[in-house]
Amino acid sequence: MKNECRISENIRTRETGRQTDPRTGGFKKTLQLLPVTVTEKKEAIKVLADTYDVKMLCGLMDMPRSSYYYVSDRRDDMEIRNSIEHACLKHTRYGHRRIKSVLGIGGIHIGKERVRLLMKDMGLQVRRRRRKIRTTVNIGCAPYPNLLKNLDIAYPDHVWCGDISYIGLADGSTAYLAILMDIYTRVIRGWSLRRDLTELLVHEALTKALQTGHVPLIHHSDQGSQYKANSYDSRLLELDVKISMAGKGRAWEDPFAESVIGHLKDEEVWLKEYADFRDAYTNQCYFLDVFYNYERIHSSLGYMTPSEFESQYWSQREQNS
Repeated sequence: MKNECRISENIRTRETGRQTDPRTGGFKKTLQLLPVTVTEKKEAIKVLADTYDVKMLCGLMDMPRSSYYYVSDRRDDMEIRNSIEHACLKHTRYGHRRIKSVLGIGGIHIGKERVRLLMKDMGLQVRRRRRKIRTTVNIGCAPYPNLLKNLDIAYPDHVWCGDISYIGLADGSTAYLAILMDIYTRVIRGWSLRRDLTELLVHEALTKALQTGHVPLIHHSDQGSQYKANSYDSRLLELDVKISMAGKGRAWEDPFAESVIGHLKDEEVWLKEYADFRDAYTNQCYFLDVFYNYERIHSSLGYMTPSEFESQYWSQREQNS
């Protein structure tokens, strides 16, 4: 850039026979023509800032100094998508304007149009339905304490964790996924995919998990209404399962479920476009029942698959007994 500016100055001096302004070096036109984008202008100013005054360079570039010094607060797209998903899961009837406000409260400041486009891309648009008369009232149980604080999870089925997520479909509809994972082995014990976000979603995941013959000592989840439903909690208590819940709005207190959902999105959902519900269901069957449990290695498990790690545990226990 400096060489080009000097060349421009020399050409102008030879052509006019006049010495150029020592402050600008005669490269105003060169500076205005070379950069095309704001980023390129900022890069050019950064290169020349050691030699020339920044204020002067900004003037030649037709760029406000505030723009040059501004550091973008734009978050990673994946982080924003995850935040939008959590907000939509908590506020199932919110449109993009309200979701924007929720994100702002959490420190993510992006425009409502970007939120709308991301929600559309993720299949999280709110469907407008005619008002229905409410015939039943489901009063959920009071939140349970977080039993995982300072807990050393030491064996299979010590703690199961549950979570719910969205999956956008190409036909414009949304599917809802509930999973139950054994924290110690990382084995997905059960899962369910439905078109509606009701307590039946978590009931089906629990039923599938119990059909494997396993029962947890502790069931951990967030404070979602599905997990606080009387019918669901009653099933757990009848099995002598202790119920544990993360604090309200504290997703980090359910990190294992958050992690498996994150892997599902990164390695499956966001890499494909599901034509419809059946297509999504078929792909989840393979990813959760086959790939995740029997093929995907985990660094936290010594680079073994969940199935291999669990088999090793029971084999070693049998040898030691």
